[in-house]
Amino acid sequence: MYKALNTEVAVIGAGPAGLSAAIEAARAGAEVVLIDENAKPGGQLFKQIHKFFGSKVHGAGVRGIDIGKQLLQETKENRVKVRLDCAVWGLFEDKVLGLVNQDKLESIQAKKIILATGVSENAVSFPGWTLPGIMGAGAAQTMINIHRVLPGKKILMLGSGNVGLIVSYQLLQAGAQVLAVVEAAPEIGGYGVHASKIRRAGVPVITSHTIKEATGKDQVEAATIAAVDREWNLVPGTEKTLEVDTICVAAGLTPLAGLAWMAGCECVYLPELGGYVPIHNGKMESSVRGVYVAGDLAGVEEASTAMEEGRLAGLSVAEEMGYVEECEAEKRREEITERLKALRMGPFGEQRDKAKQKLVQEWQKKLDQR
Repeated sequence: MYKALNTEVAVIGAGPAGLSAAIEAARAGAEVVLIDENAKPGGQLFKQIHKFFGSKVHGAGVRGIDIGKQLLQETKENRVKVRLDCAVWGLFEDKVLGLVNQDKLESIQAKKIILATGVSENAVSFPGWTLPGIMGAGAAQTMINIHRVLPGKKILMLGSGNVGLIVSYQLLQAGAQVLAVVEAAPEIGGYGVHASKIRRAGVPVITSHTIKEATGKDQVEAATIAAVDREWNLVPGTEKTLEVDTICVAAGLTPLAGLAWMAGCECVYLPELGGYVPIHNGKMESSVRGVYVAGDLAGVEEASTAMEEGRLAGLSVAEEMGYVEECEAEKRREEITERLKALRMGPFGEQRDKAKQKLVQEWQKKLDQR
């Protein structure tokens, strides 16, 4: 291993959780390095051109892109060292990180590590699913909102979760025609407010249907959809073919837990949170001492939740290193926890809250076994 550079806190991932964690720790006085493999920091926030809703404290009425700009400004004000185009390929003993930057290998050793590595999009396989023009909904969102490139003109969206619904509306705003949103479940998976917006724009949301096949010569040219029964089997005779040049797949997200696994963090499988998630306590510390998790890695939720968990992890790291008094840290942790509870109200949030409690219980069980 190359001789490692040293820092007090290394944050992996410059999305909403990582930015918030870095700001919180640096504001308290810690030396923080924020690392991201992308050319620009901000993660999902700069794809979110829609206004947040909820409470004022969580940015209600403010666009995600503007929240991202505010967080970036705070990193500068608090002297966070930001390393971009820098992929972390390994996490080793003594909290040493292996990095690659423009084909140059480096390493950083940190006293504390916060993993905010985010998620990857789930794929759905069907005949023709590898044709050019078939992509994740998040990829399409990146194209239109970051690079200003329209992925196609006639689009079919597979999946009616919040991602599928929001990206469908943003594709309409970008000038594309969304022929339909297809959902295999009998009901939509996202919030009604998002579904209503695209329905008012004339886009049908077709439930209990999926894609049977995609066809085309050099790229996708048509998609055949069909109804599914309660056992998810295709129903013969219900096929309908749509002429499309793009299919976007919004079939859920999976936490990117590779570095957490490599660090030795114990993970449990919780479908409500997207898959395998590192167990952690109320301070966001994993089963590995000194390694913290935040954001979608700690369970797939909303950007507002990711920012709060990032603040929680950054605060806990600062407290552990002596930059924040225990009584002050506990007071602020209670405030953040209350805001998280507010974000997890409702049928979607309650399921996630119960799953989060299970992660803490598993952490405590692990501690008792030591």
